[in-house]
Amino acid sequence: MKFIATCLPGREGDAMLELEWAINARVRRTKWGGVLLGETNLGRDEAIKRVREFETFALQSFIPIDDIVDLENLEEKVKGIKLPPGKSFAVRVKVRGAKVGEKSLEKRLGGIIKAVNGNPVNLEEPDVIIMVNVLGKKAGISVLRPEEIVKKEARD
Repeated sequence: MKFIATCLPGREGDAMLELEWAINARVRRTKWGGVLLGETNLGRDEAIKRVREFETFALQSFIPIDDIVDLENLEEKVKGIKLPPGKSFAVRVKVRGAKVGEKSLEKRLGGIIKAVNGNPVNLEEPDVIIMVNVLGKKAGISVLRPEEIVKKEARD
């Protein structure tokens, strides 16, 4: 399972160790401070559970990634997302290193998903979150239940 993790800039080494210990992950830095990419052999649910339960000091967030695509193929890939019937959704986009507006991309991708699936949009409490992390010319796509996003409090 692939994932993206964040920490405070300058704490990447500590966060990498925490992820190695918690889920036996192979983690690498990106050129964006505080942003890490990694992979573990654990299944998604087990990795999320372990990261959530592991006492961390540097890690701020942990997000499973379903697919990584070239930015120019993002819209085509999003057309293939199949949502459970009747479940509400929201699109969340975080852009690093690309000249793309987050809100405009959220609206564009949300429109594609709505047209393909017909599911209702709920920006406040969605059943499903489609998270897109743009890192330069690549984009990580995640289709998540809200509880699958792990947020942590970084401490000194």
